[in-house]
Amino acid sequence: MSNNIVEIKGATKAFGGVKALTDVSFDLRAGEIHALLGENGAGKSTLVKILSGIYTKDKGTVKVLGKTVESLNPKKAQELGIAIIHQELNMCTHLTVTENIFLGREYRKGAILDNRRMRKETLKILETFDIGITPDTIVGHLPISKQQMVEIVKALSTDSKILIMDEPTSALTSSEIEELFKLIRKLRESGCGIIYISHRLEELQHIADRVTVLRDGTYIKTEDFDKITLPEIISLMVGRDIVEKFPRVSCEPGEVVFEVKNLNAGRMVRDVSLSVRKGEIVGIAGLMGAGRTETTRAIFGADVKQSGELYLHGEQLDIKKPIDAIRKGLVLIPEDRKKDGLCLKLTIAENVALPNLDLLSGALTIVSRSKERAMANGCVSDLSIRTQSVEKEAYSLSGGNQQKVVVGKWLARNSKMVIFDEPTRGIDVGAKVDIYNLMNELKQKGIGVLFVSSELPEILGISDRIIVMCDGRITGEFSQSDATQDKIMEYATMFESKIG
Repeated sequence: MSNNIVEIKGATKAFGGVKALTDVSFDLRAGEIHALLGENGAGKSTLVKILSGIYTKDKGTVKVLGKTVESLNPKKAQELGIAIIHQELNMCTHLTVTENIFLGREYRKGAILDNRRMRKETLKILETFDIGITPDTIVGHLPISKQQMVEIVKALSTDSKILIMDEPTSALTSSEIEELFKLIRKLRESGCGIIYISHRLEELQHIADRVTVLRDGTYIKTEDFDKITLPEIISLMVGRDIVEKFPRVSCEPGEVVFEVKNLNAGRMVRDVSLSVRKGEIVGIAGLMGAGRTETTRAIFGADVKQSGELYLHGEQLDIKKPIDAIRKGLVLIPEDRKKDGLCLKLTIAENVALPNLDLLSGALTIVSRSKERAMANGCVSDLSIRTQSVEKEAYSLSGGNQQKVVVGKWLARNSKMVIFDEPTRGIDVGAKVDIYNLMNELKQKGIGVLFVSSELPEILGISDRIIVMCDGRITGEFSQSDATQDKIMEYATMFESKIG
């Protein structure tokens, strides 16, 4: 007798004539972690959204716990013990942790909410999973990593038999990831089946039992994880061999392009000084909360700085807001592309045009639609953005292609200095290599490149020079040849003593 708790056969789904899935089959066993892999746009999210009742399949069959299920919807899926943790956070940021966890399934005393009982249950769950936050905290006041943990706890609190995790570690630190993995292993031991979607392939060796690979909406292969290598998985995902995971281009460092002197902005940016030269990529490493993102935002004018000087090609910049930086050729690709980098309901062409209206407007300040389309088509061509048309809305693109649109709109201005904050978060291995190659092209053109990443292998693989931050300060600096993960972690944990 099969111990499959999920069986999907021949699943097909189209959106407006575009096939997202074609005849895809997948199964999940009780007590296993099954990694569902593929590039952005491969159909992974579509498949799990069919299982969780968010999408309705066009063809195929779905069995849950041995029974064929028709007309799945989110409520029915929850009743069957299916819970999903989406790649994008689904928190109500104005509500408390307790209110988010019990949203839609509140305890009541007659017609009145039983807030005391819900708070008690929330506290018990948070202590069980050692999350380190209080039930009464407003979710919007939490950092992204803690919001992600609340989302995970919410899913686990429903006593799910089938747990779908879509990029659950994308915003977590290494220590938080390890805590999550401990929890996942406990769930596996209890008989819970877990569908695990991640672009961080190196994570799989710690938890995955089987892997299934999709490509372009079609089924490619299912294999036991211990019988397949990561290079083989990558080749199956992209349909070609990735020769270099971190492609490097050697350039002779030249003159200083950009310099920061004694920058201070709140408690998370304290006396930061750094420089970027022509022909080099400078990476900023550090743990969550080290002040890396805050530094990039202060440089760009998104956050107010108290003091400090900025120089671009020797010219001192007076940046009080982002438009000042943009006009000088200093641009930022932000950490959260969907919140800060894109207008998801606007088209690709409109997103590319937004920061470039001054370049697209005539004497009467009327935007030329033909120039707008030409600029957008140039971005699509130069960055190999996968889309049918520049008139497609940004939300319809995969994560990797959305990131390319964010990059493309700035490159259309011939920017002189580009800051990347977590540029490869949530995108697949093929799109990551595209971003690395783009950074290398900028380096070769003499454009300054500064980038923040939480992934140490990425920092070590791409950077020519590495700056380490801790507690809002720069605590170390290494050349690429001298840097190691151990050295970076040593300086990333060099906290100031708080004991007088």
